[in-house]
Amino acid sequence: MTLDFGDCEIDLERRELWRAKRAVHVEPQVFDLLVYLVQNRDRVVSKDDLIASVWGGRIVSESTLTSRINAARNAVGDSGRKQQLIRTIPRKGLRFIGAVQTQVDDNTPNQATDPPPDEIRDVSRPALLLPDRPAIAVLPFTNMSGDPEQEYFSDGISEDIITALSKLRWFFVIARNSSFVYKGKAVHMKQVAEELGVGYVVEGSVRKSGDRVRIMAQLNDVSTGSHIWGGTLRPRPCRRFRCSGRDHRIYRRSN
Repeated sequence: MTLDFGDCEIDLERRELWRAKRAVHVEPQVFDLLVYLVQNRDRVVSKDDLIASVWGGRIVSESTLTSRINAARNAVGDSGRKQQLIRTIPRKGLRFIGAVQTQVDDNTPNQATDPPPDEIRDVSRPALLLPDRPAIAVLPFTNMSGDPEQEYFSDGISEDIITALSKLRWFFVIARNSSFVYKGKAVHMKQVAEELGVGYVVEGSVRKSGDRVRIMAQLNDVSTGSHIWGGTLRPRPCRRFRCSGRDHRIYRRSN
């Protein structure tokens, strides 16, 4: 049995996804998530539905779920910005809105009976609400030092901020693997927000010259495009250590 939509075809028996007559490699969880959305396209699918179907009810982090949804969108030529096939229903879940034709064999296509994209049927069980906590993505800080070998230092600053924010239970912080896909890319904050499902984005830069370091960071509200907070730190070195044949210094925040 196959499910056809647009230039895509899902072969359920062979567990294959084809797009523009070319095989698309997807992880098993991404394939199962996509199939579940397509087969339940007549309703809004909640987070609980996906976890129960794809992960068998196991505990799954928000970042893992978000990355699988993004991968499913990319596999079928969609994105969080366009949402031409997989639409996010705010505070409810997801819904597949593409016109689908099921085919039992090569010669007997079934007539598609998909409801209009904007017609959403209520489900008997309540959909899981998205977290009420502010969702934040920390983008990789830009290395302004002009030295490619300092990339590890600027990446480390971003990772430290992600770790620090994730310890605060009133924030929902996107995992490093999800936010670092934008490293080295010029993307609009709104695109990041739509693809990762966040309301706030932290970005910044790191400039290091000898012992002197300047770190600039700002917190942005993507709904208004405004800066909520911005600041500059100039930490001072307090200790030197040697690793991998190179001299490194530990920095402390200056008063």
